[in-house]
Amino acid sequence: MGVPQLLVHDPKDSVGVVVVENLNAGTDMLCVVTHDNSDFRLTAKQEIPIGHKVALQDIRSGDTVWKYGQDIGKAVADIAKGEHVHTHNLKTKRW
Repeated sequence: MGVPQLLVHDPKDSVGVVVVENLNAGTDMLCVVTHDNSDFRLTAKQEIPIGHKVALQDIRSGDTVWKYGQDIGKAVADIAKGEHVHTHNLKTKRW
């Protein structure tokens, strides 16, 4: 299978987590779903730091974002599949 660049924890997640250093825009990532060890490919649209999130699908502003099978907040901007998801486009629903 090779070494994955992105891990997804639950099939319902809308983001995955980068697990390698120096992930560049245009990288065809090997993505592994840890729930069932399945895999898929996704192209990174931006440079994304290790430990940061990547959109697995297009996410619209206002949509709930899912990680670890849990609601982690809402998108505050449209996010395209393969783009970096972080504090510039994701906010908690708590405040």
